[in-house]
Parts: sequence; structure tokens; C-alpha cells
Amino acid sequence: MTSATATTPPAVSRRAAFADPGYQAFVILRIGFTVAPILFGLDKFANLLVDWPVYLAPWIDDVVPGSAQAAMYAVGAIEVLAGLAVAFAPRFGGWLVSGWLAGIIVNLLTIPGYYDIALRDFGLLLGAVALARLAQRYHGERRSG
Repeated sequence: MTSATATTPPAVSRRAAFADPGYQAFVILRIGFTVAPILFGLDKFANLLVDWPVYLAPWIDDVVPGSAQAAMYAVGAIEVLAGLAVAFAPRFGGWLVSGWLAGIIVNLLTIPGYYDIALRDFGLLLGAVALARLAQRYHGERRSG
């Protein structure tokens, strides 16, 4: 009985990797879901883009200790960590961001007048799920150039 030797596939060049539309989608989503949570998370400390505490449902503000702004500090820290998770471990980070967005959607659906933002965040949730699925295929593959 002879044993078959396993051969490793030839290394894929960087140019060939970036020619793959699936890999392009993975890179675009990975960059977007790294940068956006980090920037929005940092803004929770500065409130430059928006007054973030108004996006916290009153029932959540009643449950969490401290002020709504203090809750936003915690939210900001979690968002920065989620962005870093996408950067370094996109298979995990994509699901983390998806779960976080689901929580944001529940929060927004309980505030009258914020349904449009909840719908937008649902679209983002779908993008984060797509990132996690694409990371299953593309993250960890060695690309040589």
C-alpha cells in the first residue's frame, strides 16, 4: 500500500488575491468595520458628531448605573474594542459587531422616532454578518506577493 503525499497549493500572489471579488469585499468590510466602530466609540467621549446620550433609551438609562453620558463612555469603550477585534480577529469580530448592532437596534426600536436609524443599523448588522462569513473563507490564508 502506498501513501499519497499531500501537496500544498502554490502561493497566491498579492495581485491575484486582490483580483478576487470575494477577497475585495472581505477587505472593504474589514476596514469599514474596524474604522467605524473605533471612530464612533472614541466620539462617545467627545460628542463631536452628535449628542450620544439622546440615543440611549430611557428604560436602559434607568437600568444602568450612573448618567446616560457615563453609559456612553462604556458603550464607546466596547465599540473601540469591537473595532480592534475586527482588525485582529475578523471571524470573531464580525460576530461581535453583529451582536452589538442587534443590541443597538433593540435600544433604538424602543425610542419613538428612531426607527429609521434602527433600519440603517440592521443593514450594518447584515454587513457585519457578511464580514464574519467572508472571514471564515479569507482570514488566515497566507498571501505572498
